[in-house]
Amino acid sequence: MTILLHPTYFPSIATFVAIAKADKVVMELHDNYQKQTYRNRCFIYTANGKLQLSVPVIFSQKNRQKYSEIKIANSYKWQDNHLKSLESAYRSSPFYEFYIDELQTLFTQHFETILDFNLKCFEVICDCLQLEIKPSKTNTFEKEPETLKDFRGLVNAKKENKITLNPYTQVFYAKHGYINNLSILDLLFNEGTNTINYLESQNSI
Repeated sequence: MTILLHPTYFPSIATFVAIAKADKVVMELHDNYQKQTYRNRCFIYTANGKLQLSVPVIFSQKNRQKYSEIKIANSYKWQDNHLKSLESAYRSSPFYEFYIDELQTLFTQHFETILDFNLKCFEVICDCLQLEIKPSKTNTFEKEPETLKDFRGLVNAKKENKITLNPYTQVFYAKHGYINNLSILDLLFNEGTNTINYLESQNSI
C-alpha cells in the first residue's frame, strides 16, 4: 500500500500507524496552507495535561498561499520554548535520555519554511524508530488521487476523525488518565524500542 500524507510537526501516533503499515509513503507538497491543522502544531502530555506546541508562521488568510511558501516566524524563541516543554514533560520518561540528543538538533538549526522543518522532523523520527523510509513527493495536487491511499485527512486538528488507539503507559497517567493520539514523541519517549511493535499492532487505521 502506498499512502499519501501531509508533512506535519512531529506527526500524530495515528499518522505513524498508517506509515508503519504502508509499503511506500508520498508527501503532499502542492496543497494550499490551512490553519487549525497539524502542519504547525502537535500535542504532548505534561504535568498539567494535554499541551499544544505551535510553530509560529507568517501567514495571511487574505491570499491563498502554498504550504511550501509558508515561512516560520523565527523572531520568536519558539525552539527554546518547545525544547523546554519537552524536557519538562518527558525527562522522567523511560526513553527521554535515549532519544533527546538526536531530537535536540531540530531545535538548534535554522529553518526558513515550515515544510522544510516538518520534513526534517519526519526524517529524524524515522531515524529514531530505525524506519528505513525515504518518502517520495507529489509533483502536482490531486484532489482525489487514483493510485494512492489518501491519509491527508489526518492533518486536521479540529475536524479529525476519532481514532482510538490502545493505551500505553504515560508519565502523568496517574494525574490525568490516558490521553489518546498525541504526537509520536509521546509514544517514543514512553515506549522507546517497542514503538514499532505498538504501531504495527493497532487496527484503527
